[in-house]
Amino acid sequence: MSIKITDDIDALVDVLPPDVNRALREANRFQELLEVILDLGRPCEARYTTGDVRLTEREVTREDIEYVVSRIGVFNDDNRAGIARTLHRISAIRNRRGDIVGLTCRVGRAVYGTIDIIQDIVESGRSILLLGRPGVGKTTMLREVARVLAEKRRVIIVDTSNEIGGDGDIPHPAIGRARRMQVPSPVMQHAVMIEAVENHMPEVIIIDEIGTELEAAAARTIAERGVQLVGTAHGNTLDNLMM
Repeated sequence: MSIKITDDIDALVDVLPPDVNRALREANRFQELLEVILDLGRPCEARYTTGDVRLTEREVTREDIEYVVSRIGVFNDDNRAGIARTLHRISAIRNRRGDIVGLTCRVGRAVYGTIDIIQDIVESGRSILLLGRPGVGKTTMLREVARVLAEKRRVIIVDTSNEIGGDGDIPHPAIGRARRMQVPSPVMQHAVMIEAVENHMPEVIIIDEIGTELEAAAARTIAERGVQLVGTAHGNTLDNLMM
């Protein structure tokens, strides 16, 4: 299996405060970098695959948080934003007044070749649910499924947090020829799933994080109309989905 990884890492590092940017570049551990954490009143930290590292001795200020926020996209109802035409995700923590007091800046990577081991199942036309805890690579695999299937079939991605196709109106090249429908609010995900089928004649629908009864009902409707559905859900076993 041949794996190719692209990450547009400069686009993420360049929106961070200058001393954080400099510390990351001096460390030069970008292949291991998972997230950068900026919490008000605490030193900035980097999360690597091998553990957490403090990037600055000084505490993060409101000016630091505003520096980042002013250089990225708009936060949606789910408190997630991105950087146009990249897969990076910035998630906000807010106080009771709604002010942002923390940021989780996650590195988004396009990984090509991740579905080789299940490609025969993916191309069988059967609907598939990828199940796993957060951070194990479900969305990465879903993105590759969209790209591979779109080479021969009509694929539409219902992209609620822009995690599959990236931020901005032009999707990331990692989804190939697949089309992408953005969702204005997470509570509208089920409605956009049905809209995609009714308006755009897809042969495959790709959906990340099916988690509500309405979304499950929409998934059932899609399957009953003969459209292949490939989705993800959080959990370790099927029993988790039934609780």
